[in-house]
Amino acid sequence: MASSIRFLIIGVILLLIDWYFYQAIITILKGATVYKKAVVSYIYWGFTAFSLLVFLTPTVFTMDNWPKYMRVYLFAFVLMVVISKIIGSLFLATDDIIRLFRWIGSYFTAPAEVPTENVHRISRLKFLNQVAVGMAAVPFVAFLYGMVRGAFDYKVHKVKVVLPNLPESFNGLRIVQISDIHSGSFVSDEHILEASKIIEQQKPDLVFFTGDLVNNRASETEPLISALSKIQAPMGVYSTLGNHDYGDYVSWESKEEKQKNLNNLKDVHAQLGWRLLMNEHVALTRGDDRIAVIGIENWGGNLNFPKYGDMKKAHADTSHFPVKLLLSHDPSHWSMQVKQEYKDVDITFSGHTHGFQFGVEIPGFKWSPSQYVYKQWAGLYQDGNQYLYVNRGLGFLGYPGRVGIMPEITVMELYNA
Repeated sequence: MASSIRFLIIGVILLLIDWYFYQAIITILKGATVYKKAVVSYIYWGFTAFSLLVFLTPTVFTMDNWPKYMRVYLFAFVLMVVISKIIGSLFLATDDIIRLFRWIGSYFTAPAEVPTENVHRISRLKFLNQVAVGMAAVPFVAFLYGMVRGAFDYKVHKVKVVLPNLPESFNGLRIVQISDIHSGSFVSDEHILEASKIIEQQKPDLVFFTGDLVNNRASETEPLISALSKIQAPMGVYSTLGNHDYGDYVSWESKEEKQKNLNNLKDVHAQLGWRLLMNEHVALTRGDDRIAVIGIENWGGNLNFPKYGDMKKAHADTSHFPVKLLLSHDPSHWSMQVKQEYKDVDITFSGHTHGFQFGVEIPGFKWSPSQYVYKQWAGLYQDGNQYLYVNRGLGFLGYPGRVGIMPEITVMELYNA
């Protein structure tokens, strides 16, 4: 019941946004023929009705049996249109604010000989309405391009980190990090195969996967098992869980069913040949030297994400390792616990933010809405002798694309001098 009311409220809000943005369309069409106005009106409100139908469908019918392509891209297309209208409406609001002040001013400046009904009728500014419609088109085109090209435009980010305590045997250790695959968002294994080839070309010594293998269900991985299993390295693949891997965003029939899903996902990691670290650590050995890889379950510090991770348990008995590498899905864990309580952890590898899948990255400058939620949201960060690397994610969630923040394959090399 609560869910239905929530969807109804959102539906009403969407209708109000559509009605408001339609005012700009009306203004631009002034002087057009009746036929042209009718055609535009039917198309506009027809798509609005279609959008609401798509939006409300999950409240009436289950969509699990729908083709994945429709589930992923149909909702994304509708969402893109809504966001574009919202952005256009912000510019439209500028017009209405100007009209408000002009209307108020008309009561103080109106000539006496002009009829009152003409003095206080303040028309919309056609130019600002054209700007509003134009600005709505800009994000729509950008989002469309991000779906067609950005979603799978994999970028290799190479970084070097110096750790003075790194044993000589590990000097030059080459680590590939990937994160946030979100298997349920891929409609085929084609692009996972492409990513696996790029990873292989980097000649990594080992691979880290830092969580969110699925959107919600372990079964999402089934079409991708063969492709994912190609992600390998001589010293192994080490993985951990992200917030989406627990199935917390699904209404399960029972706790047992939810737990079974999690167990199935653990089995998937094993089937892929990946060593899933559940609040534990393992030793990497080269010659007589050893370093530690620590992996914890999801530990979220922002937005009430769950804290399943037990750092105390994972970190226990690691004092004799000269270098400790931590896999922790959520980057807020680094600033909220690791830096404060575990100062001997040299590098934390995280993901989670996706860089919001939207932003700007040019040499010397990067921006994304993600930075207003996460202080560390993409790339390498340092505080004293401790480092954090936040991977931008390999896959996507919700919006099936990337604008400005491309999917990432990280290559980190470790040196002792």
